Amino acid sequence: MKKYLTILFFLAGCLVVVSSCRKYETVPVETVTKDYIWDTKDSNGVYASQYLFSIYSSLPDGANRIGRDFLDAGSDDAVTSQTSTAPVTLLATNGITIFNNPDDAWARSYAGIRQATNFLNNFSVVPLKNANEKRSWFGEARVLRAFFYWELVKRYGGVPIIGDSLKTLDDNIEIPRSSFETCVNYIVKECDRAKDSLRDDPVDDGNYGRFTKAGAMALKAHVLLYAASQLYNGGNVGDSLNGYASYDANRWKLAGDAAKAIMDQGVYSLQQEFLDIFIIQRSQEVIYGKTNTLGKPVETLNGPINYSTAPASGNTSPTQELVNAFGMNNGLEINDPGSGYDSTNPYLNRDPRLGYTVLYNGAQWLSTALQTFNGGVNRPGGATVQTQTGYYMRKFMGRFENTTNYEDHYHDWIYFRYAEVLLNYAEAMNEFAGPTADVFTAVESIRQRAGLNPYALDHSISKDSLRTIIRNERHKEFAFEEQRYWDIRRWKIAGKIYNSGLHGISITQTTTGLMYKVAPALNSAFDESKMYFYPIPYNEVVSNAKMRQNPGW
Repeated sequence: MKKYLTILFFLAGCLVVVSSCRKYETVPVETVTKDYIWDTKDSNGVYASQYLFSIYSSLPDGANRIGRDFLDAGSDDAVTSQTSTAPVTLLATNGITIFNNPDDAWARSYAGIRQATNFLNNFSVVPLKNANEKRSWFGEARVLRAFFYWELVKRYGGVPIIGDSLKTLDDNIEIPRSSFETCVNYIVKECDRAKDSLRDDPVDDGNYGRFTKAGAMALKAHVLLYAASQLYNGGNVGDSLNGYASYDANRWKLAGDAAKAIMDQGVYSLQQEFLDIFIIQRSQEVIYGKTNTLGKPVETLNGPINYSTAPASGNTSPTQELVNAFGMNNGLEINDPGSGYDSTNPYLNRDPRLGYTVLYNGAQWLSTALQTFNGGVNRPGGATVQTQTGYYMRKFMGRFENTTNYEDHYHDWIYFRYAEVLLNYAEAMNEFAGPTADVFTAVESIRQRAGLNPYALDHSISKDSLRTIIRNERHKEFAFEEQRYWDIRRWKIAGKIYNSGLHGISITQTTTGLMYKVAPALNSAFDESKMYFYPIPYNEVVSNAKMRQNPGW
């Protein structure tokens, strides 16, 4: 860490300035100093605002961010379609080391923390005319800093907490890791401090894409749910750096209460059309997401191959494990004898979310029926990058079933949405108090929006049975949203998931119809002795005598 922080502290004196309509004739733009960023005469806060926006730009994008693949292509949701070894595959095959982690967030997150701290320490001198606006900017920087700390903690466990200090090259920067509990408490406290400074929800159009009160509350609820989960709550791998020393059921209650506080606001609700959550802005369900410009990058990277009017790379191949998670539209799982599932017509009458998440053989796309049978137009075989599982990802893409090309639309990356709040609440309170009426209501609202009929559950089921249902609802609802990857870790089921291998479907055309056969897709693996936490990067360990490595690394 010493090496990294030394570089970072030096760079902190060199403020990056983006283009602006504001002119400074006495000092060239390339030599703008901190006195111009924190301008004591600037009642509009032009440069300070740009500095704050630069912190937002440091937030990670989700779509295809791991070497052109989704992070969830390193879970049981998908495999990469790349024909050569892809970085994301390392995450699903015990392939990462202290040198080659494709999801290493250490440097990026500490850079964001440094930026946010710099803002918090210096912005007070800017005489912004609107006092409420100034207070909100402080709150935004604070919750952004908490967000970056969480990016670190969920990967590495406890990390060094820098606080409000801005170290210089002359300071001692060999800082030890704080305990997991200390880090969680710090993040939660920062969210609480930021909450009352932030804008009320829903935010106006002019400030869309900035953290609001509910955004800070959602981060808090998210963190507390993880902290209460099996990996950290007394079942940790390691010591105090990796979780709590013993189990405490009240941690589930804290997580449930944090989610309920958002529900009680009465501001957010489930978007009626599931697809609209991801392709429009101002959805009533989105609490916070990173805004992006209009475009079609998800389609061109992940859409099915061999459409001449809409060329695409087909990067992401959903697994049979993901497809099997989607039950029938009558609310029953496919292995239930009364579900009506037909193995010779496996996609008929399925949970509607399957069709919004996965493109399968026969699905309508770009005005044709998709052909992912062996030798079909969209799975021709050979060396061409194509589906490795018989499926393509459909989620996040626009309504292109009946068009012939892709058109621009929004691809905002959603960090927190109301469906997660409901399922966070349901999971936490089921673990704390069992299957109460409120827990059933939260889960059933998700199933109702999905279009299941009937959507209601049997209210006599056990806590364990409801836990299974809640986890499956999360699997279906949040596929490719960087939830599943972390869920199977915090539930401590990653070993069972990965060590069973990942599969796809092999479809053969015969004279009597199509034959479906489950086929291996990836020999995945998970070393439970070390893979629940990422290794601290090599440079941080060798340059800081106080930096302890995670277990097994």
